[in-house]
Amino acid sequence: MLSEYFLYTSFLLLFYIYFGYPVAVLLLSKIFKRTIRKGPCEPLVSIIIAAHNEEKCIGKTLENKLALNYPKEKMEIIVISDGSTDKTDDIVKKFKADNIRLLRQEPRKGKTSALNMAVPEANGEVIVFSDANSIYEAYALRHIVENFSDHEVGYVTGKMIYTNPDGSITGDGCSAYMKYENFLRKYETAIGSVVGVDGGIDAVRKSLYKPMRADQLPDFILPLMVIEQGYRVVYEPNAILKEDALNSSINEYRMRVRVSLRALWALSDMRHLINPLKYGIFSWQLLSHKILRYMAFILLLCLYISNVLLWNKGTLFQVAFLIQNAFYLTAYWGRREKGGGLLSKFVFVPYYFTLINLAAAQAFWKFLNRKKQIIWNPRTG
Repeated sequence: MLSEYFLYTSFLLLFYIYFGYPVAVLLLSKIFKRTIRKGPCEPLVSIIIAAHNEEKCIGKTLENKLALNYPKEKMEIIVISDGSTDKTDDIVKKFKADNIRLLRQEPRKGKTSALNMAVPEANGEVIVFSDANSIYEAYALRHIVENFSDHEVGYVTGKMIYTNPDGSITGDGCSAYMKYENFLRKYETAIGSVVGVDGGIDAVRKSLYKPMRADQLPDFILPLMVIEQGYRVVYEPNAILKEDALNSSINEYRMRVRVSLRALWALSDMRHLINPLKYGIFSWQLLSHKILRYMAFILLLCLYISNVLLWNKGTLFQVAFLIQNAFYLTAYWGRREKGGGLLSKFVFVPYYFTLINLAAAQAFWKFLNRKKQIIWNPRTG
């Protein structure tokens, strides 16, 4: 029966996306085990920070970068103010350090255009991308650059840890999601390259940087361009970045829609990477980790509808339908829960799982309607 086919196929694909693929990557990492030839490395580094109206955090971020355990004469910091209308520029100018420069993009054109403008002005052999609110641990930069001792490595991403001071449901969801992603990145690195990176603590060889269109997501498209050039994109778990998690479900949802939409366009632009004859195992990773993940909402919808149609076909289908409804009711409960108690620990996974899939669905609808988003706003907590 067609309904049964859709139900079983949807369930198996969903199981593969969230459980089967991670297990497969883990097992493959034991077989291939590609190492990174790390070594002492102190190249000239340019830290680029794109900022728009970041007066609340830009000062703290610059102080953090100046305090990093790395030779000051081998590090420069470039802040590019993207049409800021607050005190961002004034705060940057107050820093007397010789290795801090302020550039201004006017009119406002978005983060990608800002990076395209700043990179040619950078003197570093290695370009490090930081968000305006990204706080690095003291040795993060050293851990990042030592990967570039390996000439096969072209791009390095660090480990993001969301801080969650208020114990909110959204914050718990962010943290759990990042732990899951970091698990995947660890074992994807062992088989070659990672698929997803964190834009707040990334580094690329300047020679591999390619200008991007203003609508392209740099955190996604640039690593793919590096792989296209034959280099590895690797994860460095000792390079730690801390950012506040969003504690508002509305803000988190909007951010996920924006990121998902730009990622879908990036996948469309780089779809030639899904060619196993040329890109080998990475084409499978890209399909499994990103394309199927962004399409999971379709499978969830098929699973639910086919289960409705099979209600009268036996107890198994009825139990499955009740489990699905209980899951989504728990997710809705999580939306109303403020967090901080035992209940929040029970509901944050269904809640956040549902949130990111709803965001992917809305992003896909915008993608089908050829909509793009170029301008971004600072993260709010």
